Amino acid sequence: MRVLDLDMDFFLSDPCPLAPLGERPQESCARVWSDEEVVRFLEEQCGLSREKPVPGAIFETHDQAIDFWAARIAQGQLSVPFEVVHVDTHSDLAFGPPGTNYVLNVVLSRLPEQRPSIDTYRRAVELDEANYLLFALAFRWIDRLSYVRNPKSHQDIPPQLLDAQGNIHLRSFISAMMEGKNGKEPVIGFDVYDDYTQFRQTGYDFVTMAQSPRYAPASADRIMEIVRQYITAV
Repeated sequence: MRVLDLDMDFFLSDPCPLAPLGERPQESCARVWSDEEVVRFLEEQCGLSREKPVPGAIFETHDQAIDFWAARIAQGQLSVPFEVVHVDTHSDLAFGPPGTNYVLNVVLSRLPEQRPSIDTYRRAVELDEANYLLFALAFRWIDRLSYVRNPKSHQDIPPQLLDAQGNIHLRSFISAMMEGKNGKEPVIGFDVYDDYTQFRQTGYDFVTMAQSPRYAPASADRIMEIVRQYITAV
């Protein structure tokens, strides 16, 4: 199964600085893509069609994607593992604080079936919109990840997550010690598209989009209305 995971800040000419909590970036930080550019990307790069909308949802912050996936898994609508196409200005793989240590040393120490304790990680202030994707990888939910970057994205993929072939392989001293109980951590196929025009995939089972208001000016909100035309809300 394949999931398309969009972030509104992808559709900007440049990354905007993170705005303070409760605020939006200034309009001058970037040009928002035109409606025509957004539609062209959704239809030509992602193969979406307004005539055949895909089940999905739009939410405020990107970490809500992990809750959406968890609900679909619990309802038997999403089989594990699945493939994720992550379209974003940021990798959401914990490049910045709080970093990768918690996932690599705490989450990976747990039995795989006990790892998806999302509320526990939120209460501990460990899971957020900048690292939710790393948590989903540690849950062994994802077997392939494609990262379609904004052309002006900064390099933010933590190198310690990658193996010599450029695939994602989560590992740590603790995870190696726990292999007797947990088995080896899987290698996850990983593709990065620096030039989004080189990306073309279709056949999605679910489509989600995050508004990410601290990363995009308010004028970008109209993009959510465009995306709504391609999804059936669930």
